[in-house]
Amino acid sequence: MSDPFFFGYGSLVNRATHGYGRAHPARLRGWARAWRHLPGRRVATLTAVPDPQAEIAGLIAAVPGGDWAALDAREAGYDRVALNGGLRHAAPEAGAVAIYAVPEHAIAPAGTLHPILMSYLDVVVQGFASEFGEAGAVEFFATTRGWEAPVLNDRARPRYPRHQRLSRAETTLVDAGLARLGVRVIGD
Repeated sequence: MSDPFFFGYGSLVNRATHGYGRAHPARLRGWARAWRHLPGRRVATLTAVPDPQAEIAGLIAAVPGGDWAALDAREAGYDRVALNGGLRHAAPEAGAVAIYAVPEHAIAPAGTLHPILMSYLDVVVQGFASEFGEAGAVEFFATTRGWEAPVLNDRARPRYPRHQRLSRAETTLVDAGLARLGVRVIGD
């Protein structure tokens, strides 16, 4: 029996934030990526939302022995949803694949009171640049919804628990993506 896999579309694309070694770039049709606010959280988070016209890039990775406990804890507040098609990847060993998505009834649009953390965004863009090159990072910005929310610049004191150190080129990539979209960046 083969291990199940997950499809990551945000921070899970950054391999430095997890220990799931059997990982492969992938594309998923039928889902979009969006910044949303979850009750009980002070900042916005990424979630996947069904959309038959959308396609997003991400990473699939095996969950050894089907032991979802650590990943379920990391993704608390999200439902683990089985994917039924729409996934393209080059992992012949991948069987069942799940995606984490916040239930629609539990989310609200991100906004001024619930900003996007720069340290979280940095991790996501670093992951996309590593997996898909600069074009992949640019595509992340273009295929993500919810940029109406401001970005809280916490780089000096990162609040995101899995924050990573970015190179100057990676920082420039993030900043340029925000500027292209006209996203408001606010001080910490």
